[in-house]
Amino acid sequence: MEKLTGLIAAPHTPFSADGSVNFSEIEKIASHLINDKVNGIYICGTTGEGIHCSVDERKKIAETWVAVSKGKLKITVHTGALSIVDTLELTRHADTLDIFATSAIGPCFFKPGSVDDLVDYCVEVAAAAPSKGFYYYHSGMSGVNLDMEQFLIKAESRIPNLFGIKFNSGDLYEYQRCLRACDGKFDIPFGVDEFLPAALAVGAIGAVGSTYNYAAPQFHKIIDAFNQGNQQQVIKEMDNVIALIRVLVEFGGVAAGKAAMALHDIDAGDPRLPLKALTKEQKETVITRMKAANFLVS
Repeated sequence: MEKLTGLIAAPHTPFSADGSVNFSEIEKIASHLINDKVNGIYICGTTGEGIHCSVDERKKIAETWVAVSKGKLKITVHTGALSIVDTLELTRHADTLDIFATSAIGPCFFKPGSVDDLVDYCVEVAAAAPSKGFYYYHSGMSGVNLDMEQFLIKAESRIPNLFGIKFNSGDLYEYQRCLRACDGKFDIPFGVDEFLPAALAVGAIGAVGSTYNYAAPQFHKIIDAFNQGNQQQVIKEMDNVIALIRVLVEFGGVAAGKAAMALHDIDAGDPRLPLKALTKEQKETVITRMKAANFLVS
């Protein structure tokens, strides 16, 4: 089973001033990420506001990413939705595309009440794209807080194309158990950017994150320092990461992250409701403080 390695960006879905998807800006984002040596992308997830987009929009977004990436990025398409009908439609569509894998978060209104229920759900979703790998998207934001080690153990025999879990949790004990489940066969890319050094220390080989959209070189330096055994350099480089994360915490991760794309001459627009758009003054503050974080310095 091929595993995701290095940095996998979770790109923003750019919106125009009228709220529609700005498809032309996606090509600029793709070129930027390729230039920053990001290995892949995870589209229409949390950062990509997939849940805020219609089924038709999500299909077109996925098609656009495939076209503009030109085979230079491993593409994982998030197809999760509140309705299993929408999820299956999106997953079947993704199966027709030249992508690496599909992925789905657990439904966040009526939630699966047990690991067995979650496995049953993922069996249906993964089967809708049999030619692609499948990653369950584990995130506390969904409210589906079930034991992921047990999920892998129970799903192994029932989901033939299960590649692993996109693990968006700071629970490093659970993360380590997932890495070891089923003799370590599954891919468990780590999804909490500010915890990356800790994840590397316990065995992570790939990471999916939103800050890799605009700060990938900074994280490349951290990974290189870790691989060289230079822990003091890792700590030093994390100073910049902590500074940029402070901005995201203060202004909202999606809204501030979209504003930060202006650092690379990319207009990602504003997030969709109910997320709150930043004012012009707030966006200027975000840019000023992001620059002060020094992660743009090579």
